[in-house]
Amino acid sequence: MNDTIKPHAAEMETTTLGGHRVSRIGLGTWAIGGMEWGAIPESQAIDTLLAAIDHGINFIDTAPIYGHGRSEELIGKALRQHGRREDFYLATKAGLDWGQACGEDSPASSGPHRAAIVANLSPARLLAELEHSLRRLHTDYIDLYQVHWPDPTVDVAETAEILLGFQRAGKVRTLGVSNFTVAQMERFRAIAPLASNQPPYNLFERAIDAEILPWCAQNHVAVIAYSSLCRSLLGGRLRADMRFDDIRRVDPKFQPPRYAQYLSAVDRLATLARERFGKSVAELAVRWVLDRPGISIALWGAKNPAQLDAALGVMGWHLDAEALTTIDQIIAESITDPIGPEYLTPATRS
Repeated sequence: MNDTIKPHAAEMETTTLGGHRVSRIGLGTWAIGGMEWGAIPESQAIDTLLAAIDHGINFIDTAPIYGHGRSEELIGKALRQHGRREDFYLATKAGLDWGQACGEDSPASSGPHRAAIVANLSPARLLAELEHSLRRLHTDYIDLYQVHWPDPTVDVAETAEILLGFQRAGKVRTLGVSNFTVAQMERFRAIAPLASNQPPYNLFERAIDAEILPWCAQNHVAVIAYSSLCRSLLGGRLRADMRFDDIRRVDPKFQPPRYAQYLSAVDRLATLARERFGKSVAELAVRWVLDRPGISIALWGAKNPAQLDAALGVMGWHLDAEALTTIDQIIAESITDPIGPEYLTPATRS
């Protein structure tokens, strides 16, 4: 979607999704759900959500899997405290089941709190998840309802048919998918209108450049980039001696020798950001995502209001061709053993 409104100074850029004007930076609430990112106080989480609205960020992205419903519950409480449903554009998801065991050779069994996560798009699961999400979010409709991951045991067309029923019933306004291939999106779109796809995308993870991003642009499907800061790697706050006891403990990027390579790239990118643009490396990284043709929204994770302040530093400027070339050179020279986010892939149901 390319109908963005250019900001004045630090105003939030916006775009259109499902006929509604939304912020081009969306608040990602995986961390707010706790569990895989560590618990945070309820009051802090609600303050963060309300601060996002104050910053002009109305696109709030969540999922039942984030804290096993906790993220949605907190958003519902923030919405009630704020008092104006129309100020929130709520995007949630369906299709991940945390109640089943999976084999030790499964990607989902490789980390803390992920051992029971499987893709589940069975009709019964979808019907139950929608009602649970509506209840937790304290709303009678969801602005964007997304399939979180494909389920190899269920035909994409069957899933699309069920979500189309939700839309016709007025319980969801717009339909989207996440982590879908081009073939899967084409299958979905043959049955139901497809407004968006949400893939991982950042300076270090660019797999969608090959097929997914061009297809979405050609077919007017908005792209919502998650992991814009690559699970905090591009936040500019990590050190070589840090140890993690959250989801990053099982992320291959945070294991030696790769971790040192990625930190080296971040250090060099931070120098470029500071000397060339007077910006932080986080601001540079998210500006890079938003400047990519075909990208509509970049998700920004935050666990406290202060972490939202830099979001406005992404607005009002752009990367030039010389900077883009330098960025690519830095990454190619620093990271000799790159790896993607495949470890996040859920298990397949038996």
